[in-house]
Parts: sequence; structure tokens; C-alpha cells
Amino acid sequence: MRWLPSMTAFRGPRVWLWRWRRNPLRRRSDALEAWIVLAVWAVTVAGGVLAGLAATHSVERGLARERAEWRPVVALLAEDAAATASGAERVWVKVRWTGTDGSSHAGQARVAAGSRTGTAVTVWTDREGLLVTQPVTESQAQVRAAMVGVLVGVGVAAVPFVGGRIVRERLERRRMAQWDEAWERFGPMWGRKTG
Repeated sequence: MRWLPSMTAFRGPRVWLWRWRRNPLRRRSDALEAWIVLAVWAVTVAGGVLAGLAATHSVERGLARERAEWRPVVALLAEDAAATASGAERVWVKVRWTGTDGSSHAGQARVAAGSRTGTAVTVWTDREGLLVTQPVTESQAQVRAAMVGVLVGVGVAAVPFVGGRIVRERLERRRMAQWDEAWERFGPMWGRKTG
């Protein structure tokens, strides 16, 4: 069996930061691409992390404010909650309640199907006395804030990353055009003998 050298023998050792080193074969576009890659990665990582953290904290603050401001209120059904043919366990029904200031309010709330008029149910209201959903727990808020933070961070990081890829692709096309131009000039001289 014949021994075949590995491809790394032909490629040579990997040289780190070669685009910044002095080298007669280094083109201006190589150095420009190196700076673009460095800038894109810095902006991608820093922008993604900072935007993700900011979004996470913003969502956590908003949900904490909801937990602090929204209050449960006892409301009474203003009509019967009919049993549905579809077998749904909860249906929308008109309810009435009295706000903390003594004013009367009415709205729609989901209650158990088959409930009778006058049945007491718990609804949640905001500062103005308007119906809201039940606020999320602290652990649910942390999960929701983390998910929003990750999504925002990835979205923000994608912008400079994609922009950098587009710029690098244009540089690569420009380099290939320069190679084609050089081959057109020197290709015909390739087979000539000198001397």
C-alpha cells in the first residue's frame, strides 16, 4: 500500500494573524478584510449581549410592575354562562364588579361553563379598574424575560453579522475580478520560453 501525504503537508502550517503581518503577498484587501472581521465580531458580540440584557431587564421590570399594580377583585356574573356544544370548559360572560373607589364596572371574563347569574368569580384589574389577565409569577417572568432577551440579542447580533458577510462577499468578488484581470495579462506569456 502506497503512503499518501496528508493535505496539511501541502497547505503548510497555519499562521495566526497573517493578515496583519508584513508580507509581500498580502494585499490591501486582506488587511481591510481582517479589520472588517474584527469590527463585525466585536459589534456582533457586544451589541447582541447588551441588547439582550437590556431587553431582559426591561421585560422583568414591566412584569414586576404588573405584579405590584394589578389586583384581584371579586366580580359577579351578570348572565348565565351557557354550556357549549363544543365542550369548552371556560366561556366568555359579562361580569360586574365594584372598583376600589366605589365605582361600578362591567366587562367580559372567562368563567366555567354552566355557571349561574350572580356567581362570584375572581378577575384581575389594573390601576384604572380595567380588566387584565392574571399577572405572571416571578419564575414565569424570569423565563419570559430570558426568552425575550435571547431573541432580541440574536436579532441585534444578526444585523452586523449579515452586513459583514455582505461586505466580505463583495471584497471576495473584487479579488476574483482582479485575479481574472491578472490572468488575462499573464496567461498568454505562461507557455513562452525566456532566454
